[in-house]
Amino acid sequence: MQTSAFGKSKGLWKTLTEGTLSDAFDGLGISLLLTSNPAIQYTVFDQLKQRLLKQKLKKADHDSSPVVLSAFTAFLLGAMSKSIATFLTYPAIRCKVMIQAADPEDDDDDDKTKRAQSKSRKTVSGVVSAIWRREGILGFFKGLDAQITKTVLSSALLLMIKEKITATTWVLILAIR
Repeated sequence: MQTSAFGKSKGLWKTLTEGTLSDAFDGLGISLLLTSNPAIQYTVFDQLKQRLLKQKLKKADHDSSPVVLSAFTAFLLGAMSKSIATFLTYPAIRCKVMIQAADPEDDDDDDKTKRAQSKSRKTVSGVVSAIWRREGILGFFKGLDAQITKTVLSSALLLMIKEKITATTWVLILAIR
């Protein structure tokens, strides 16, 4: 529905009743694979954070307040961790977009060759093969810069705010006790 021209989308109900069940769920498998993106992001963020806090703890006085990340440091770690996660999962993101953008109008054509090509463009293996054939290895990273620009700022801000809320919550809990 997102890739159809405005006003030309069939809608979910029409897709479910007229098409096959697989038409309604194009790209679902690869979308499930992409749930690894935030897992990678948070794992990288936590690993970087722990290393940085260990270094800060070694340098800090033992009588001083607990060591926490500054807002700027949390922002930078968030940006780095999202960039790493996006880079690692981007080939799957590109394949998902290609599957969802495959023109469903080709399926109405009676020409069997065109129908077979259209069906293969809607499978992971068909998309991987097409990208590899037409664009080579760099084709899997086409648009990566735009994707990183789109996602890094929001993720970096999210993790910066999360760190500040976490630190404030601990202070409040200690103050209440």
